Amino acid sequence: MALTTSPSVTLSFPPAATRLKRFASMMYEGVLLFAVVFLAGYLFDTLTQSRHALMFRGARQVWLFCAIGFYFLICWYRGGQTLPMKAWHIKLVRFDGGRPGAWQLILRYVLCWPLPLLGAALIQAVSVATGWASVDMLIVTTPFLIFIPTWFKSDGQFLHDRWARTALIDVPKKNATIST
Repeated sequence: MALTTSPSVTLSFPPAATRLKRFASMMYEGVLLFAVVFLAGYLFDTLTQSRHALMFRGARQVWLFCAIGFYFLICWYRGGQTLPMKAWHIKLVRFDGGRPGAWQLILRYVLCWPLPLLGAALIQAVSVATGWASVDMLIVTTPFLIFIPTWFKSDGQFLHDRWARTALIDVPKKNATIST
């Protein structure tokens, strides 16, 4: 894969991870995130002595956003891979092939949220406008909206990766856990 960072500079490194591999990794990630959210929620409930999920709802959402972010940032910072990324031989790197910095990883995490949240808002609006509560079940599809922009560029990278100047690359199996 060759990435162009400016009109005169073209960089070359391993090919981008396929959409299918990224999708499979996301499915596996969802299973692990269940545990992360469960443990973070349990800790939140213990610390706040909340009796049900609607108590301190706003604070709980911020807490879970931070807990999920902490999980991803630690994994990406330590080696560019979460466990599912290792299983599917995918690695997060900078556009130039190097190791992303902490601020770049934070930016990537924050920028991955707007598209799914916009999709969730649209689904909620359709549900309210039509009165069909069953439309709310489509909320499970919103994380996959991040794949839509990948079809419009030849390298297939996510939009938030472009903005954060990162890339998901395919790592050969024998080098899958070697960090840069």
